[in-house]
Amino acid sequence: MIKRSAALLFGFGLSLMPAMTGARAEQQFQYGPVSVAPLAKRLSDAVVNISTSQTVKGPAGVPLPKVPKGAPFEDFFDDFFNKRGGVPHGDRKISSLGSGFVIDGKEGLIVTNNHVIEGAEEIDINFHDGSKLVVDKIIGRDTKADLALLKVTPKKPLVDVKFGSSDAIEVGDWVMAIGNPFGLGGSVSVGIISAKSRDINSGPYDDYLQTDAAINKGNSGGPLFNMNGEVIGVNTAIISPTGGSIGIGFAVPSDTVANVVDQLKQYGEVRRGWLGVKIQSVTGDIAETLGLEENVGALVAAVTPESPASKAGLQPGDVILKFDGKDVTSMRGLPKIVAQAPIGKAVDMELLRKGKKENAQVTVGRLEDDDDNASDLKSGDESDEDPKGSAIIGLTLSPLNDELRKKYKLDDKITGVVVEAVDPQSAAAGKGLKPGDVIVEAAQDSVSDPEDVAKSIEKVKKAGRKAVLLRIEDSKGDLRFVAVPLS
Repeated sequence: MIKRSAALLFGFGLSLMPAMTGARAEQQFQYGPVSVAPLAKRLSDAVVNISTSQTVKGPAGVPLPKVPKGAPFEDFFDDFFNKRGGVPHGDRKISSLGSGFVIDGKEGLIVTNNHVIEGAEEIDINFHDGSKLVVDKIIGRDTKADLALLKVTPKKPLVDVKFGSSDAIEVGDWVMAIGNPFGLGGSVSVGIISAKSRDINSGPYDDYLQTDAAINKGNSGGPLFNMNGEVIGVNTAIISPTGGSIGIGFAVPSDTVANVVDQLKQYGEVRRGWLGVKIQSVTGDIAETLGLEENVGALVAAVTPESPASKAGLQPGDVILKFDGKDVTSMRGLPKIVAQAPIGKAVDMELLRKGKKENAQVTVGRLEDDDDNASDLKSGDESDEDPKGSAIIGLTLSPLNDELRKKYKLDDKITGVVVEAVDPQSAAAGKGLKPGDVIVEAAQDSVSDPEDVAKSIEKVKKAGRKAVLLRIEDSKGDLRFVAVPLS
C-alpha cells in the first residue's frame, strides 16, 4: 500500500511537469537543479561557524554527605568531594554553536541570529578553510528580528556574499541552506520556498520565509541562498517534535535583514517607525458592518494621545487600507510597514471612514518602547448575575452611574453604556462580551444610554446590515471593536 501511494504521488508529479511553460519554467531543470556543487563551492567560504562561550553560575552551597568520624569510607569521601570535585558547584563554562555569513570581507562584518550570541562572553568565528578569528565587537543587535552584526579584523579580505531580493523569490523556487548542523562542520541542503509571510508568533514583525531545505541545530544564523548565490534569508527557526529537521524551517527575509543591518551599521541600533494606534483585524463580520467587500486593512481601535496618528487626525473606527503606497492586506501587515518607514517622513495613507474612502498624511514618529501596536483581545468570564436593565441583542444594558462604576471598577473618564449581563446563548456571548464591558459606540455613533444602542441597531437593520459594530472599553481601558450578528 505504501509503495502504491508513493507511485501515485510520483506519477502525479510527472503529469504536472509538461504543463510548465514560459521563461521562468525554461530557467528550471525538469526535476530541480542537476547540481548545486558550483554554487556551494563558491559560497561556502563566506559561511562561518560561530562558537560562543559564557560563564554560568553553578548551584552554590550544595550540601555534602555527612560521614561519621572514623567511618570505613571517611578517607574515600574526603578525597572524592574535596580534592577531585565530585560534586560540581561554583561557576562553570558552557559553549554553543551556530552559523553566520560574511557580508563585507574588507571590514570583516558578519551577520547571524541574536540568539546565537546571546549572553556570550567570547565569540570565535571558524572559517571553512580551518582558520579562526575572535570577534572584536558586536556592532549591534535587534531582538525583535533576532539579528546581530559582528566585527572581526581579517588579516586579508574575506570571501563575502550579497543580499538578493526576498520579495522577488516565489513559492516553489529552489533555495540552498549552508550552515553547521550539530557542530559537524560545513553542510549544504537544498529545498524550495514552501510559503512566504509566515507568522509563527515569535514577535510583532513576523514575516518569515518557509522552506523545506533541512535546517537543524547549528544552522541558526546561516544564510538561505537563491540559485543566483544571493542571500534571500537568514535561517532562524524550525518546527520539530524531535529537534531535527522535518522540512518546516523559517528564515528572516533578506529585505528585512538588509534594512536592519544598514541601521545597525549606521546607528548601532534599529530605529523603527511609530504611528501610535491600537489596531485589530478586520474579520468577515466586521468587514460587512463597515461595507468592505474583503477582509483587508487594519481597524483602528484606539489612538494614542499626542501621537503621530493623533496629530494626523486618525479616529477609532478608521480602517487603514494603504500606508506609504503599500497595501495593508491584514492587521499584522501594518506594524511591519510602519516599522520600516523612515522616521520623520510624511507618509500618505488611504482610509475607510464611515463607509467612505479618504486620504490622509502622517509624519512617522520613532518607536521608543516595546509596544507592538496590537490590541489584546482577550475576553473574561461571564457572570451569572441577572440585573435589571434593557435587554438588547442578548445584552442587559444600563446607563453608567457612580454605583456601576464602583461595581465594575470603571474609570470616571469612561463613557457609554455598561453591560450588566450576557445571555450565554446569544451571539454577543460568542463574541466575548462580558459584564463590566462598556459600549462606547454602536454603529460608530456615541451612546450614553440603552436607547441610543437600540436606535443604532435599528439604523443598521434599515441599511440591510447583518451585524452591528460595537466599540467596547473594559475596566483596564483597553478598546476594541466587536461585530455582533443581529439574527
